[in-house]
Formats: sequence, structure tokens, C-alpha cells
Amino acid sequence: MSREQRGPNEKLGTVLALAGISNAGLARRVNDLGAQRGLTLRYDKTSVARWVSKGMVPQGAAPHLIAAAIGQKLGRPVPLHEIGLADADPAPEVGLAFPRDVAEAVRSATELYRLDLAGRRAGGGGIWQSLAGSFAVTAYATPASRWLITPADSSVERSVEAPDGGHARVGHSDVAKLREAAEDARRWDSKYGGGDWRSSMVPECLRVDAAPLLLGSYADEVGRALFGATAELTRLAGWMAFDTGQQEAAQRYYIQALRLARAAADVPLGGYVLASMSLQATYRGFADEGVDLAQAALERNRGLATARTMSFFRLVEARAHAKANDAVAAGAALKAAEGWLERSREGDADPSWLGFYSYDRFAADAAECYRDLKAPRQVRRFTEQALSRPTEEFVRSHGLRLVVSAVAELESGNLDAACAAGTRAVEVAGRISSARTTEYVRDLLHRLEPYGDEPRVVELRERARPLLMAPA
Repeated sequence: MSREQRGPNEKLGTVLALAGISNAGLARRVNDLGAQRGLTLRYDKTSVARWVSKGMVPQGAAPHLIAAAIGQKLGRPVPLHEIGLADADPAPEVGLAFPRDVAEAVRSATELYRLDLAGRRAGGGGIWQSLAGSFAVTAYATPASRWLITPADSSVERSVEAPDGGHARVGHSDVAKLREAAEDARRWDSKYGGGDWRSSMVPECLRVDAAPLLLGSYADEVGRALFGATAELTRLAGWMAFDTGQQEAAQRYYIQALRLARAAADVPLGGYVLASMSLQATYRGFADEGVDLAQAALERNRGLATARTMSFFRLVEARAHAKANDAVAAGAALKAAEGWLERSREGDADPSWLGFYSYDRFAADAAECYRDLKAPRQVRRFTEQALSRPTEEFVRSHGLRLVVSAVAELESGNLDAACAAGTRAVEVAGRISSARTTEYVRDLLHRLEPYGDEPRVVELRERARPLLMAPA
């Protein structure tokens, strides 16, 4: 099925010429990609000619497959707007819905994936530019309450007819590919930052791989696994958007990730999404709401999540209490987080997405709690523990810890040590793409302004200049 645009699609024709793909070649590539996803497509050179000369727009997953096929030839992601196949910009509410019905949840998630975050941020303007600065913590209220009331759907079985007859049947092997993609993305994100080009492939994976699967047919068991894997990827897309400063995009990805986790009947994963929401709310200055979101994750997971998982949720709660300047509550949450962590054991059924969390991560976040509570001695103690582990896998985290260490040294009156740690932090930040890390460095330099004439501070500021002037 296709619908007609007004006039030729000159954008598609131009990109096809740039990529050196013939009409027959594109049709073959799209059909092959569709077959890999369980779709039986029979496009030919005439179909492509209609897309270009008459502006016909193929329906379903085809626009995303076209973009993927051209992207493979060009060696880079190709957003839908670049080839003239993007729908009109959707309403600002896109991605904010938390539908009760599973079918509506699929529609809401796939609609968000079609927005093509990476391409629009790179220079397309459109919906993300118009939504810039539109983060609203109140948008988390309904998703959190609905998840608390019903953290799992009763059934997610789905049966639909695929294009040209037959059924696009989803199997465990399809789900396994999504989980592998999520594992790869987690590794790249930790090592290179959310803005690295390898991390930007996550939205593409959601559009091209996950969306057609969600719209396919699956038994309840496979469907649960599919929703879980897609929820992990969607949360990762939100985390990467958060790390690159795209708060409005992150919020929408988080909401859809929570809804997909409910369809997966994966309560710990839903709690992890809520913890991510909490960290974002706290970072944006909404500490009270951050406490609420972290506690929602905790309450539903009592008796369900592993000790390590509960430790992380309590740690996130502590971050919010500290930002709210509640030292007593923050201290209690940190003590509980450490207690849960001490109870964890090798062989516990910890989820794969929690692989980053160990004592050094606990120490790093504890240091940030005490930084917010203005207790530099505690910051130094925990930062030393956090920096004692190897950093090859978690480069961004290492950079953040160095900045926190520099702040603690400065507040303790050790300007030399502060500048030394700051210099190392700038060196690390220059190797990754993370707006959040850059913002930490900017905050450190702001704190150093009273010492602006000191040669060590002048040198640090000069070292940081390229980082701070780099485009977001």
C-alpha cells in the first residue's frame, strides 16, 4: 500500500543518485531487509520509480527499510526527512502517552521511533527543535501511577496479516538480536558517551528492527521477551538523549520504555526505567519528584528484585534526597543501598542491564551525594574508592568522578589537587561525546572563578576551551 504526495520526491531521487543505487537495486535491497524481519515484500523498479517520480509513500515499515538500505550503501544512518519520507511533524504530545491497551502502546512507541531523533538533531530541525526545552516533570505522574497500579499486562499475544499475505511471525532469534544490540549499545555508551556515532545507532535500531517486530505476530511468551528487549533499547535511547542534553527526547523514550516494560511483565526493568526518570528529574532540579520516582521503583520491587538491584534503586533515591538537601534521608538511603549491596552474591539472578553496578559505582554516586550536601571530607573518601578501579570500560564515569574529586579538593582548600584532577577530567572528556560530562567540567570552572588569576586555573581553563566550544 502507498499514499500519494504532491509532486515528485526529489529528495529521494537525489540521495539515490548520491548513493549510486538504481531503482531495481533499491527494490532488491528493501525486499531483502524485509525478509530478514519476517516480511514478504515484492517491490520492483516500477515501485521505486513511483516513489521518486510521483511521490508515492509506501506504508508500514517500508520507509524505514528504504532508509536502512540507502544507509548501508552510504555507510551512515539516513533519516527519513533526508529522503522525503517523513510524515508531517507530529503533535507535541507524541511519546508522552502511557496507554492502558497493549495495541495502543505499540502504536505510541512506534510513532515515537519514527521521529528519527539522531537525524533531526544532526540538522533537520523539525519536531525535536520545536520541543527543545519542553521537559516537564509532571509528564511522569500518569506513567508512574499507572505502572504502580498495574505493572504487568495480562496478555500481549498478537496476530496480524503481513503485507502481500501471510504473517510476519516473530521468534526468539529476533528477540536475541535486539538484546545483542542493547548489550553493544551499553558498552559503547559507557566508553564513548551518548553522542558517539555508534550510540546514535540505537534510534535507528528501534525504527528499523524493533518497530516492525512490534507490529508483527507473536505468541504471548515471545511477545513478553520482545517487549522486554525493546524496552531496554528504548531506555538506552532515552539515557543517551539525556547524556547529550536532549531532555525532551529522553523523557519521551523513558515513558515508552516504562510502558513496554509493563507489557513485558518485567517489574525490575520497569523499576530501572523509573530510576532513570528519577535521575533525570533530579538532574533537572526536581529533587522531590526524583524521590517519588525512585521510591515507586523500590515499592513495586520489594520481594521481586535482586539485592544488587534494590541497592541501585536506594542509591538513586539517595541522589534525589541529597539534591533536596535532606542529609538525614540521603544518609539513610545510602546506608540501605550499601547494605543491599553487601547482601548480593555471585550467582544471583541479576539482570544483564545491571552489569555496570558494583561498589565503585556506589562509591561514585555516594561522593556526588556528599558533594550536594557540601561534605568534602566524605566526597574525598568515596571518590578515592570510586577511582581505584580500572576505567577502560566506563570512560565517561571516570571523567565524571574526576570532576567530583576536583570539586572536593577545591572545597577542602587544595587548589593544586583540584586543578590536577580537573586537568585529567578535561583530558577524559575530550575523548568522549557527552554533554553531561562537559556540563560537569563547566561547573568546576565556575567554582574556580574566584581563583581566576592563578596560573594553574588559567592553564586549566585554556585546556578546557576546545571542549566547551565544541558543538553539542
